[in-house]
Amino acid sequence: MAGHRLNRTAEDIRREIAAVLRELKDPRIQGQLLTVVRVEVSRDASFAKVYVSAMEGLEMAKLAVTALKSASGLIRREVGGRLGLRKAPELKFVADNSTEYASGIAKTLNTLEEQRHEYEQND
Repeated sequence: MAGHRLNRTAEDIRREIAAVLRELKDPRIQGQLLTVVRVEVSRDASFAKVYVSAMEGLEMAKLAVTALKSASGLIRREVGGRLGLRKAPELKFVADNSTEYASGIAKTLNTLEEQRHEYEQND
C-alpha cells in the first residue's frame, strides 16, 4: 500500500476504535477517560498497533489495555465491519502516557502564566 493510503487507513481505524470504546460495557473501561492517541498500521495492513492513553495516568491506561486485549476480537470485528475492510488488521494495544504528559505541560504553562501576571502587577 502507498504511504498516504496507510496513513488514511490508520486514521480511520483510530476514529472507529474511539467510537467502539465509548460503546464497550467493560467496567475496567467505562469510568475512564480514554484517548486513542495514534494507530500504526503495518505495510500489509494485517497488524495495527493502537496507543491508548488515560487522563488518570499510565497505571489506569495499563488496566484499560488489559481490558482491551480481552475485547480485541470484538473491536477488530466492529472496526472491520464499519470500515468495510475485507480483512481487519490484528490489533495490539499499548499503554501510552502522552495525555498525562500533556496535562502536566499545560499545568506548568498555567503556573508560569500566573507567576508572570503576579510579577507584572508587582512592578
